[in-house]
Amino acid sequence: MAPRVDPVSSDESLPTRVDVVIIGGGIIGTSTAVFLAERGVSVALCEKGQVACEQSSRNWGWCRKMVRDPRELPLAIESLRLWHGMNEMVAAETGFRSAGIMYLAETSADVARLESWLDHARQHQLDTRIIGGREVAQRLPSLAKNYAGALYTASDGKGEPQLAAPAIAQAARRRGAAILNGCAVRGVETAAGRIVGVVTEKGPIACGAVVLAGGAWSRLFCGNLAIDLPQLNVVASVMRTERLDGGPEISAAAGQFGYRKRMDGGYTVSTVGARLVDIVPDSFRLFRHYLPAIRIHWKKLRFRFGQRFVDEWKTPRHWQLDEPSPFEQMRVLDPAPDHFLIERARAGITEAFPAFGTVGIAETWAGMIDVTPDAIPVISAVEKIPGFFIATGFSGHGFGIGPGAGRLMADLVMGRSPLVDPTPFRLTRFTDGSNPKPHPLAS
Repeated sequence: MAPRVDPVSSDESLPTRVDVVIIGGGIIGTSTAVFLAERGVSVALCEKGQVACEQSSRNWGWCRKMVRDPRELPLAIESLRLWHGMNEMVAAETGFRSAGIMYLAETSADVARLESWLDHARQHQLDTRIIGGREVAQRLPSLAKNYAGALYTASDGKGEPQLAAPAIAQAARRRGAAILNGCAVRGVETAAGRIVGVVTEKGPIACGAVVLAGGAWSRLFCGNLAIDLPQLNVVASVMRTERLDGGPEISAAAGQFGYRKRMDGGYTVSTVGARLVDIVPDSFRLFRHYLPAIRIHWKKLRFRFGQRFVDEWKTPRHWQLDEPSPFEQMRVLDPAPDHFLIERARAGITEAFPAFGTVGIAETWAGMIDVTPDAIPVISAVEKIPGFFIATGFSGHGFGIGPGAGRLMADLVMGRSPLVDPTPFRLTRFTDGSNPKPHPLAS
C-alpha cells in the first residue's frame, strides 16, 4: 500500500465520556479535533484504520485559492491563512510552503477562459493574475513547451499529505484529544432525538455531539441513520518520481498533467481533472443529482463497470450496533491506480519538461475521492438529529481547505460565530429546491 504515512500511535484506553466524538482521522477530522481541543473541548477521534491512510495522504498536496468555486472561495482563503501558521501551531513539519501555483494555457482561448475567473479574485483582493508566455518561461526555466500564458497565484502553496494530518493529530493529542486507531464507529445513540453517544467496535463512548468526517464512507454511515447524503466516490491516480534536480519549483497544471515538487526532491504528478468512475448501485440511485456534473466533465471521466459494483452490492446498507459494521471489514480503501491515466500524465509533463522523461517513477497509488453533485463539501449540522454534524464531500479539495473546514466545523459544534458563512455547505441544499450545480470553471 502506498504512500507511506507518518505513523500516529493509538491511545490504549477508550474514554467513557467526551464532549465530541469525531469519526474519521483524515485532514478534516484531525483539523476539527485540534481546533476543538484548543478551545478546551474534550474530543475522541475514532479512525477505523490508521490516521490519514486514505485520501488525506494520497492527494496532490496543493493548497490553493485559485480557480475555486465562488461558494468555496472564502473558506479557501481562510484555510490558506491557517496553513501559513500551521507548522508553528502544531509544532511539527506539515510541508507547507508558499511556492505559487500556475494554470497553464496553450491558446489565447484558454487564456480568456482562465481570465474570466479573475472577477472572483478581484472581489477578494487576491494576488491572482494573468501572465504572458514570456513570464511563464521565466518562472519555469526548465519548460520546453510554449504556452500562451497562465493564471498565476504566487501566494498559493503546497503541503506534504503524508506528514500534515498526522502532525495535526499529534497536536490535537497534546491538547487533550484521544486518538483511537483501529476503532470503527458503528453508529450513534440518541435520547429524546438528540445525540448522547456512539457505539464503537471497542465499546460505547458517551458524548453530546458527533462529527462525521468519514470521507468516502460517509454516505454509507448516514444511510444507516436514514440520512440521505448524495455522495459518490471516484478514483484518482498519482505517481511519485525519484529526485529530480533542476525541475520546476512552482506547482502547475496544464491539459493532461499537474505536479508538485516534494520535500524529498521528487515530484507528485497526476492528471488534471481526469477521474476513473466505477459504476456502482449508487450510480443509478443518484444519477439525477449528478447529471449536470456529468454534462460538464464528460470528456474527463473514464467509466468502468466491474468488481466495485459487486462489492458495493454485497455491502450491507443497514446493520445493528451490536454486530460488526462494514467499516470493520475494510479498514483502508486502497484502490489500484489507473495506469492509463498515469502514463498520460507522464507523457504530458515530459512534453512540457523533458527532464521528466528520464527520471524514474518511485511509486504509484490511487485514492478514493468523495464527490458531491455540486463539487463543494457538506459542512453542516443535521437538523433531524440534533448534535450530529457532517463534514464530507470535499470533491478533491479537502487537503487544501482542510484547516478552514476543521475550524468552521469546530465553530458550528460549539455554536460560535462561524469562520465563514456556512450556508453554501448546508446539507439541506440538496432537498430545499436550491438544485445546486458545479461551477463550470472551478476545479
